[in-house]
Amino acid sequence: MAAQHILQVSELTRKVRFILESELNTVWLTGEISNFVAASSGHWYLSLKDSKSQVRCAMFKGNNRRVRFANKSAPRNGQQVLVRAKVSLYEPRGDFQLIIEQMEDAGEGLLRQQYEQLKNKLNALGVFSQAHKQVIPTHIQTVGIVTSPTGAAVKDILTVLKRRSPNIKAIIYPALVQGEYASNDICHAINQANIRQECDVIIVGRGGGSLEDLWSFNEESVVQAIYDSAIPVISAVGHEIDTTLSDYVADLRAATPSAAAELVSNDSGDLLARIATLKQRLVTSITRKSTLLIQKHSHLQHRLLQVHPEQQLLVHQQKSDELNLRLTQVIKRLMVQAQHKPKQLQQRLNQLLPDKKIIENKIKISQLEQRLTYAMQNNLQHKSESFVHLIEQLQLVSPLATIARGYSVTRNTKQSVISSINQVDVDEVISVQVNDGSIKAKVIDTQTN
Repeated sequence: MAAQHILQVSELTRKVRFILESELNTVWLTGEISNFVAASSGHWYLSLKDSKSQVRCAMFKGNNRRVRFANKSAPRNGQQVLVRAKVSLYEPRGDFQLIIEQMEDAGEGLLRQQYEQLKNKLNALGVFSQAHKQVIPTHIQTVGIVTSPTGAAVKDILTVLKRRSPNIKAIIYPALVQGEYASNDICHAINQANIRQECDVIIVGRGGGSLEDLWSFNEESVVQAIYDSAIPVISAVGHEIDTTLSDYVADLRAATPSAAAELVSNDSGDLLARIATLKQRLVTSITRKSTLLIQKHSHLQHRLLQVHPEQQLLVHQQKSDELNLRLTQVIKRLMVQAQHKPKQLQQRLNQLLPDKKIIENKIKISQLEQRLTYAMQNNLQHKSESFVHLIEQLQLVSPLATIARGYSVTRNTKQSVISSINQVDVDEVISVQVNDGSIKAKVIDTQTN
């Protein structure tokens, strides 16, 4: 114990907070909002919960100003949301909490989350690895097009091919590109192209749309079909800003269907292929370097936040908001108690009114009188029965009954019963009690006579 360093509570909470923020960094999670409070400082405090757990959260005003929901309303209790947050610890209370940086409705947000999860999973399996990508042929004679035969994408591709390389043959493998059955159609079309082996390259694509519209090209089955294709695949899904998992797994990604047609055109084939390869290598290198720099920046930022005055100010503001909320709740509780107190006093006064007490006492006296009368009657009857019983017992042992049969009782002047001649003297006056009275007698000496 002498050699062991004993921590203060504040030291422990500071260390735990640093570990949480430096190790877990940023997380994405979805949940239901509860206990939402918009403080007067502009900060938001809430809990995110599911069927088993909940966690406290804070979203400071610098971040919550950027929150935009479809109905342009503030978050509400019971709403399902997707958030990006930093794991932290509220040191004054020692509470585990999340500092929310981004919040959006769980609908499209969940799709993005699924997108990121599947992307990370496939990337970990090496599906997006540059080593598995095939080189786009230099001289292309036949192009396979996997898309909707009635969509704008196929028209754009055919128009560009006709303008740039009329000699290139195009084979359309029709497939739904949106909806429940689209992913199965796209996989079937890619497999058919590989079975038939009649084209040099396959363009898989469609026009632009929302994340939900393009979701078929994020399905794992479609990504696997492109990955397994023996024929090089060019992904041309949506517009330039749209990115799907098909773009990552394809041997080459085109910004639009028209751009894909230009990539396979003969007049720029060698240059475009080299540019695309160099671009992929550059993107990979920049991505790797950027990831390392982001991680380093994040670590330094966490260390800076420990001593940054803004962070300390936010903590104090959060504590102030919490105290303000507690004060408001106490005031409300006191007001409710003050409103109920007159009613309670009135009830107590009603209970202490003399009229009510008099009535209660009269009832009590009446009950006591009844109990007393009953007790007296019961006691008198008991005494009478006891008296009769004693008389009967007395008669059993009374000498009067014996005297009535002809016996008598002799007493001296002191009224003591004489049972022996040794108890009397000569000439002593004695009393003899018989049945109908008492006889005075005098003791004589019979021996002298």
